[in-house]
Amino acid sequence: MVRPHGIKGKKRKTREEKYDREEVEEAKDTEAEEKESAKRVSIEIPTEEAQDKQEEGEEDGVPDLVGIPIARSDQNTKKPGVIFVLEKASLEVGKVGKSYQLLNSDDHANFLRKNNKNPADYRPDICHQALLAILDSPVNKAGRLQAVYIRTEKGVLIEVKPHVRLPRTFKRFSGIMLQLLQQHKITAVGKREKLLELIKNPVTNYFPVNSRKIGFSYSSEKLIKMRKYVDSVGDDVDLVFVLGAMAHGKIETDYIDDFIASKFQLCVCNL
Repeated sequence: MVRPHGIKGKKRKTREEKYDREEVEEAKDTEAEEKESAKRVSIEIPTEEAQDKQEEGEEDGVPDLVGIPIARSDQNTKKPGVIFVLEKASLEVGKVGKSYQLLNSDDHANFLRKNNKNPADYRPDICHQALLAILDSPVNKAGRLQAVYIRTEKGVLIEVKPHVRLPRTFKRFSGIMLQLLQQHKITAVGKREKLLELIKNPVTNYFPVNSRKIGFSYSSEKLIKMRKYVDSVGDDVDLVFVLGAMAHGKIETDYIDDFIASKFQLCVCNL
């Protein structure tokens, strides 16, 4: 029995529709590929405005960093410079279990007691808070902060650039200090600039020639108002403030010109 011609015609029609659909889908695929290639080209080849902005950022000296960012600061000032020294900072690395960690009294109290050490002496959080107060101070934002130096309990000397922005959390700060003490430097991502670095002693080699070294001590009988004291020094003298970054004790250095006492010792940051 022969099938009618109508059935054959329908089958041919479905085949033709199938071919048409395939052509449409191929056309859509080619258009999608062209759009993706155009996007890639636009991403890989920056516009003139983007290049101009990038060049302006490089000229400003403030690149975009993935790790520790660099903060902007106004360096155009005629006022004397300010240097901070944090003495006896508790920044010590120990091997706890299978990993090296920055020792602190909260997380490693049992470990410190087993090694016949007083947990109260291991307070790196004091150094962390002092650095945040100094780097966020109006002195730094005005461009007067020249450098920050940290000398640990074991005599290791660290230089901190004033334009670095440290992590706010203590956990991330501990990780950076651990990396610094192991690798001796922390550099900006994409740049060779050293933001934190271990340097040689003594710290007095890095002071300006005409500078006045001022130490803070609660036991000092010289209780003063900080703003009046700074105004009496003179505009042509750089100021070096020495602070204790330990839980208890006193600063024992021979390079300090004058010991003073203030009600709020970190109020010097608001000069």
